[in-house]
Amino acid sequence: MTDLVSSPPSSTGRSTLLVVFLTVFLDLLGFGLLIPISAFYAESFGARPALITVLGACYSLMQFLFMPFWGRVSDRIGRRPVILLSVAVSCIGFLGFGLASSLWMLFAARLLSGFGNANIAAAQAVIADTTTPENRAKGMGVIGAAFGLGFIIGPAIGGTLGQISLNTPAFVSAGLAAINWVLAYFLLPETRKIGGAQHRSHLSFAGLREVRGQSNVGRLLTLSLLITAAFALMEQVLGLYFERIWVPTATTPMLALAGHKHAAMLTTYAMVVVGVTMTIVQGGLIGPMARRFGEDRLVRAGTLLMVAGLLGVPAAGASGSFGFELPVMVLLALGSGLTTPSITSLLSRSSGADTQGSVLGMGQSLSSLGRVLGPLTAGTLFELGIKLPFLIGAALMAVAVWLAWGLVDSGRFRSTT
Repeated sequence: MTDLVSSPPSSTGRSTLLVVFLTVFLDLLGFGLLIPISAFYAESFGARPALITVLGACYSLMQFLFMPFWGRVSDRIGRRPVILLSVAVSCIGFLGFGLASSLWMLFAARLLSGFGNANIAAAQAVIADTTTPENRAKGMGVIGAAFGLGFIIGPAIGGTLGQISLNTPAFVSAGLAAINWVLAYFLLPETRKIGGAQHRSHLSFAGLREVRGQSNVGRLLTLSLLITAAFALMEQVLGLYFERIWVPTATTPMLALAGHKHAAMLTTYAMVVVGVTMTIVQGGLIGPMARRFGEDRLVRAGTLLMVAGLLGVPAAGASGSFGFELPVMVLLALGSGLTTPSITSLLSRSSGADTQGSVLGMGQSLSSLGRVLGPLTAGTLFELGIKLPFLIGAALMAVAVWLAWGLVDSGRFRSTT
């Protein structure tokens, strides 16, 4: 069976990787712009914490449900039309978020944006189409770099734009999505090929049964769910916690708006510290550290750091100084930065060549599920007690520490299943 397109030469491959990098980066930049302000924007419509975090869960739920969908559609009709359509949907979602005049419109807009930004599977497929097997991991690193940069720059800009108005970041996100569409339309070639191996890359009971006997895999998949859920518990209510602890209670609507903006800036500072730390760890330190210590030890160290970080948020809140929250963010980011790539690497090492795609896909699906479950419960826990999301997150991470201690040394095995 012949390819629809021939393998591009190296220069074309490099230019395609650049376009994919820009596509994912602009997607994440638009998402990151809303991080500091979304909770307070929803609060301005009268939403309680439980409903605010459900709003965050809606976005992640759509990604969880539709990442496999966009990947399958790109296999049938091509990568280019899927990316163009999904970016256009994202643009409409961001614009709707900025124009919303009620809570239901906010929810509809976030659902639409989550549906559009679930295009990561199509972007990964473009990289798989245009790289050789030996260069594939390096190519996939392009997506990781785009994620990291978008997560750093987006909140920094979003917190600043939020001082103009709480919906300004949404309009800028819509503009970035429009620019993204134009770049993809003119620069992104079609790369789809026919005849590649098909893997069950989404979460399913059949898939779990296929890999349950492989060394480490069950523990690693459970760790993916626990770590992501614990981090999402913290992330979804962090701004609200800062507002309750560090912003004086408002007595007028004008003071309430000023308080929202101040809390958005505090959230921006925390998210920038997290983003910079994670980028340093994942961009430069993780490789040498994995070679020296092994991924299994890094997972153990990372889960312990995350326990300390989650307990540290309310401890810093009791200190009387916001400055103590920033080193706590470093601890959380170090923990996450060590565990996430190490778990992915261990999953790859722990699975056979014929199940590697399935195992990695299930790990990604469970991470997405954690980003749904964490926000769904975070707001309710926050209403019961503002420290509860962090304490429950620390408890989940304590279970993760126990699981991590049972991992097999990555240097002592290679599955042959």
